[in-house]
Amino acid sequence: MTLPQDAGDEIRKLQSRMQASVREHWKAFLIEGILLVILGLAAMIVPPLASLAVTIFVGWMFLVSGIAGLALTVWARGVPGFWWALISAALALVAGIILLVQPVQGVYTLTLVIGVYFLAEGVATIMYALEHRRELSERWLWLMVAGVFDILIAFMIISGLPGSAEWAIGLLVGINLVFGGASLIGMALAARQG
Repeated sequence: MTLPQDAGDEIRKLQSRMQASVREHWKAFLIEGILLVILGLAAMIVPPLASLAVTIFVGWMFLVSGIAGLALTVWARGVPGFWWALISAALALVAGIILLVQPVQGVYTLTLVIGVYFLAEGVATIMYALEHRRELSERWLWLMVAGVFDILIAFMIISGLPGSAEWAIGLLVGINLVFGGASLIGMALAARQG
């Protein structure tokens, strides 16, 4: 699919403005990256505390979305699917309350969900790799390896329950923050030199 000449010019202008903005604010991206790396390392050093913090944050997210969902559902009660929307909002509200009242048990539940997610993601990635091994040439093997690692992580998390509930969420969030922060630092330093 080819874009009209005007659309291509607009995309190039937008990319140019974005690059100029990143160059202009590279220090802000650098500071944010450093903060994310520090928070990620802290989460990796004290994963039980990070796991509890994530559970409380998710509890607040469910609580707020449940309250908003209930308010919007009652406000728009003539809309089709009213009862399903009402049930969904009530479930979010209840889940939020449970996670906030009993965050330690919430950590266990969230850890189990993450373990199951990694298992499903690993199987799906392996199947994707096998389906596309002709089109992706050598790259399909990397997908296969990623899928196997996902399954290994899932096994470590699920087989280690309830003990893995103390470290799994905090460690995974910490790793995510470190990689996100490192990528922002790399982008900032590249923009400074560019």
